[in-house]
Amino acid sequence: MQVMAKLSISLVLAATALLASDPAHALRCGSRLVIEGMYESEVKAICGEPISERRLGYVLRSHIDRRHGLSKTRYYGYGGFYREVLVTELIFNFGPRKLMRKMRFEGGILTSIETTGYGYRKKRN
Repeated sequence: MQVMAKLSISLVLAATALLASDPAHALRCGSRLVIEGMYESEVKAICGEPISERRLGYVLRSHIDRRHGLSKTRYYGYGGFYREVLVTELIFNFGPRKLMRKMRFEGGILTSIETTGYGYRKKRN
């Protein structure tokens, strides 16, 4: 009986921890949360300057501009017209004990966050 009670408590705590965790498509920079749909300028203001910034080219997207909430997120979906949007990739190094993150932006909007491995110490001049 006592073993079942401990097991039940453990399962409840594990489920609570999973529900309270950040979504997989989010990143914490300091005390702020970066999520898909944020503007590139917002991400740079929160996380600082990236160690690498590349322009990958252009992609054709249909456009719907819906603004809501505090971050005024734009959504690209089925719309009345198409437009070319610039695709950029930013890589952030958060140090040797944290994972580096590669962020892809389409038209200045964050579309994906990937992990690229552990960071490194910046060399001093």
